[in-house]
Parts: sequence; C-alpha cells; structure tokens
Amino acid sequence: MPRSRYVSSTPGAAGSLYLYIVRGTVTGLIAAMLGACAVGPDFVRPTPPAANRYTREQSVAGTSAADGQAQIYAPGAALAADWWRLFKSAPLDAMVKQAVANSPTLEAAEASLRQSQDNLRAGYGVFFPQIDAGLSGGRQRTAPLQQGVQAPGSIFNLITLGATISYALDVFGGERRTIEALRSQVSYQRYLGKAAYLALTANVVNTSIARAAYAAQIRATERLITLEQQQLAATEAQVRAGTSPYSNVLSMRSLIAANQALLAPLQQKLSQSEHLLATLQGVLPSEARLPDIDISGFSLPLDLPVSLPSELVRQRPDILSAEAQMHVASANIGVATAAMFPSFSLTGTYGAAGNSLGNLWAGNGRFWSIGPAVTIPLFHGGTLWFNRKAAIDAYDVSQANYRQTVLAAFAQVADSLQALEHDANALQAQVDAQRAAGEALDMLQVNYRAGMAAYLDVLTADVQFHMATIAYLQAVAQRHQDTVALFAALGGGWWNAPMGEGEAP
Repeated sequence: MPRSRYVSSTPGAAGSLYLYIVRGTVTGLIAAMLGACAVGPDFVRPTPPAANRYTREQSVAGTSAADGQAQIYAPGAALAADWWRLFKSAPLDAMVKQAVANSPTLEAAEASLRQSQDNLRAGYGVFFPQIDAGLSGGRQRTAPLQQGVQAPGSIFNLITLGATISYALDVFGGERRTIEALRSQVSYQRYLGKAAYLALTANVVNTSIARAAYAAQIRATERLITLEQQQLAATEAQVRAGTSPYSNVLSMRSLIAANQALLAPLQQKLSQSEHLLATLQGVLPSEARLPDIDISGFSLPLDLPVSLPSELVRQRPDILSAEAQMHVASANIGVATAAMFPSFSLTGTYGAAGNSLGNLWAGNGRFWSIGPAVTIPLFHGGTLWFNRKAAIDAYDVSQANYRQTVLAAFAQVADSLQALEHDANALQAQVDAQRAAGEALDMLQVNYRAGMAAYLDVLTADVQFHMATIAYLQAVAQRHQDTVALFAALGGGWWNAPMGEGEAP
C-alpha cells in the first residue's frame, strides 16, 4: 500500500526531507533565473542637450571691468565643492561649516536617504527563501455529523509544530523591477540631499552678503546724517548772524529727518537677515553669535569655472533627481506589466501534531508537503491593464518634468552669466556716479562756506551723493550675489568633494 505523502514513519525522514526541500528550491531558483526575463522597458539615461553654449550670444571670455575688477570665465574648469572659499572670508567659511553641521534640513535629508536605503535592503529579501515556524495548541470538540457520520463527538487536545519554506520565482521580473525602482528611489533621495546641501550653502553665503550690504548702507546713512547735522549747526550759526534765511534751517532739518527715516527699513532688513542666518545655522535667533563681516571683507571671485552644457545635466542635483524619478517610473511599468502574467512559487512544509508535547514527535503525527504553485490572472475587471496604463502615464509625466527641469537649469545658468555682465556695467556706472557726486558735494560745500553757492544746491548734492553711495553698495552686493547664483546654477561642485570631507549627503 503506498505511503501517504503527509505522513512519515521513519525517524530520519525530517533531515532527508529538509535537504530535499532546500535542494529542490535551489534547483528551481537557478532554473528560473536562467530562463527568466524582466518585462517592461529597460531604462536608458536621457541624452544631454546638444547645445554648446547657454545663451544666444557667442561665448565670451568674461565680464567687463568694473571697479577695477573683471571676471574671467573658464569653460570646462572644475568647480570646487567648497566654492564659497573663493570669497576669501574666514568668518563666512565658519558660518557655512556650522550650517552644514547643524542644519535640520540636512538631517532630514540624511534620514530620508537612510530610510530609502533600508527599504532597498528590505526589498532584496524577496530573492531569498522565506522560512517561518509556527506552534499552536488548543482543545477541540469534533462534530462527525458535519461529515455525514452518525457518531458521537469527541473532545481532544491538539498541538501542532511546523515550519514552512517558500520561494517566489521571479519568472517575469516583477520583483527585479521592484528592486530597480527602490534602487532608483535611493538615488532620488541622495540627489535631493545634495540639492538641500547646495541650497543651504548658497543661502548662507547670499544672506551673509546681504547682511553686510545692509550694515554698510546703515553706516553710510549714519555718516551722512552726522555730516548733515554738522551742516545744520553751521546753518543755524549763519541764521543767528543774519547771513542766511531761517528756511535753510528748516530744509536741513527736513533732510535729516528724511534720512533718519531710511534707517528703520534698513535695520529691519538687517535683523531679518541675521534671523535667517541663525535659522540656517540651526540655532535660535536669540542664541545666534554671528561674526561682523564688512562688505569689503568679501573678495570677488575673478576666475569663474563654467561647466560645459553637456556636463550640466550630469551635475545639477535637481536634474539628477528628476532623472531618478524617471527611472522609478520606468521600473514601475515593469512591475505593473509583470502583474499581468502568471506568478510561480515553491513551497515546502514539515511539522508534527499530537495531543500532548510528549507524543508530538510520534511517527503517526508527522506531516509534510512540497510542491510548486502557479497563479494565473484571468479576469480582474481591467484593473491590471489600467494599472499598467497608469504606470506608463506616470512615466510620461516624469519625462515632461525632467525636460522642464533641464530647461529651467539652462535658463538659470544663462541668467547668471548675463547678470554678471550687467552687474559689471551697472557697478561701473555707480562708481562713476558716486565719484562725480562726491566731487560735486565737496566743491559745493567749499563754495557755500565761502558764500559763493546757494544752500539748496548743497542740499541737492547731499541727496545725490547719498543715493549714489547706497546704489554703489547695492551694486557691489548684487555682483557678489549673482556670482553665488552662478555657482549654484552650475550645481555647486559636489562631485569634486573629497570622499568624507564636507561631502553633501
């Protein structure tokens, strides 16, 4: 009489069956891997744009000279990862270092990266046999009448101990596409971290420059008010001597009050920049210890590395993260396609049952099973088909987003290059305007003291010189900030960072 496949009466059957199950699983795994194919498209990186320049104008060597300095472009030169050091400000370097060390934004980016990496490691588990053990016990009463048998029921104890080993055969590559998507998600999070790093460092440098410019404008305004107060004292003396009308005193007081009114908005902007710097450095505004940096303490970078257009798409974190999203969407098409095909698995079970722990391993209580299983999707109301269509639509969305990201990136570089040229022209014009306004004011003050000029002319010259000074400081700050914008638009040079030394997440 043939032996039941659920019962083993030989004491050594457990070890033999286990080896048989493992050997069968490994054999099936190798056969499946050799004959398997991954459905869905294989991702191909987008081709870089064929453009050889960023603007319609032919490439230029650099900017015009302004305030005695011209910036020179170096196409294809390497952009240092610590590009902010080109401004040659030790306090600025310290603030950037503190921001990178304390930023909650970077901490969140690093945690998100670790999360995606752990999700990937968890996903790899599908390629290994799944082994589970179970132990159950209970007291039961049978009802033979349920089986059509006229017999009294019985009450008994049942204890079951067993183990199950299963393996999903990835015949059509659905699991491999899932892992591919998880791996691309890791890349996406990594590049998001680099984008956060670039935004943080650029914001620290930009805000530091703005803070220094506001402080310089405040000092210039205060110096002008001091000068005007001295002039007011001289005018009041002339009125008392009867050599000047009292209207000159009123005009002078009005001008001083107007200039004093300009201080409040500048001081508010200065405070806001300091609060932003504190936030970027990961500290409360009340606890921030910010170094004082004069606007002249920033050296203007003169040699500017400019990445080639064909390299930009392999360097900007936002473009690389958009590319990673495309890869995720491409892999998801494969996942959705594989769900429309049959799925295969191998399963083996071995265990023992008894009415007490003492006779759990009795020969007549042992059971086992082994065999393949296949699930064939036949009808799901169009769910599987439209899931695949939705995955294709998502890929189309990611393609369009990628193209838009590339367009925006090239536009930002073009804007920065054009801005630097315009900044140079504007700064030189402000240098000339400030020099002329200063000379005119000096001459009019001398003539006024000598009684050879009307006081209204002096007042007008005061206003013009103050406006020219403020405009000059603003032009200097704008030139520095647009240089920062160029470094950020080119990707920040994170790919040139030495491993482990200030590298972005």
